[in-house]
Amino acid sequence: MSKMERNPKVTVRQDVRYPQLSELSMIYEGANEDISVRFRLARTGVLIQTRCEVRYCIRGVGIGVEFLDASPEITRAIEEEISVQTANK
Repeated sequence: MSKMERNPKVTVRQDVRYPQLSELSMIYEGANEDISVRFRLARTGVLIQTRCEVRYCIRGVGIGVEFLDASPEITRAIEEEISVQTANK
């Protein structure tokens, strides 16, 4: 019997993960689930700085965020970074 069969509550990531960031920093002010994030995209070097809302948290794995006020330029840079990463897989 596998670990998953013994413990059906274990969450398994279904989506591809792209750990292609550098200089990641987060600021949590403790008022709500909003955080400020700052990171650099690995391929293009574009600096991303924006507010996010934490959408989920998996202990020992990480968090999922929704960008709240990303400009169209930031959105395009992230989409381009992801499209290049997925094309190379």
